[in-house]
Amino acid sequence: MFDLKNRIALVTGGASGIGAAMAETFVQSGASVWIADRNEADGHATAARIGATFIALDVASEIACAQTAETVGALDILANVAGIGHVGSLLTTTAGDLDKLYAVNVRGVFNCCKAFTPAMLERKSGSVINMASIAGVIAVRERLAYTTTKFAVVGLTKALALDHSHTGVRFNCICPGRVETPFVLARLKEYPDPQAAYRDMASTQLNGRMAKPEEVATAALYLAADESAMVTGSTLMLDGGWSAGK
Repeated sequence: MFDLKNRIALVTGGASGIGAAMAETFVQSGASVWIADRNEADGHATAARIGATFIALDVASEIACAQTAETVGALDILANVAGIGHVGSLLTTTAGDLDKLYAVNVRGVFNCCKAFTPAMLERKSGSVINMASIAGVIAVRERLAYTTTKFAVVGLTKALALDHSHTGVRFNCICPGRVETPFVLARLKEYPDPQAAYRDMASTQLNGRMAKPEEVATAALYLAADESAMVTGSTLMLDGGWSAGK
């Protein structure tokens, strides 16, 4: 239904998880896709598997993002998926923890937008998709630093959409709840009862299950395609009803 033929896309954090699913969905829809990630081994493997091109990138580096934009050239689609997490409240979170998450989750999005969107604005066309979280809309317990940065991503996305509302370039973010990524599944194996831990995590969502990475990728495909031309400055919730209340 959504055709991305003749489009060029770049997905940060595309080596695994949601980013990899997004990159693969874009390829399947006809786009030429760059995977940008710090994890070179998984990045090369994923790119080879899905028919994309890998480029090493640390989104926390403004210089690296600018250099990558020069190498890749103009984009039609920029998906800022790279991000890191942290568990802790005010009492257990250090300033260094907050700075580390801010550098990747917020500055990383800012750096990539700064590097890639000028060409979009010049061409008056493009879609920027930022990965936020349920934690960017409602607070999540014991996730102080993560919640802080994801609220910032939502605000950054809305500000970008407002500032460039008449340019033809759209800025949106996706806010998933719990997602069954390889990282999450690996962490669950560390619990004494992984199945009970899974049920506990999934129970925060009203439909009683976690999302699949492919479901998040399908939402990104909609935001990347022309069919969503009227959508900008939005926060697309994929949280199984979590934000509706318990």
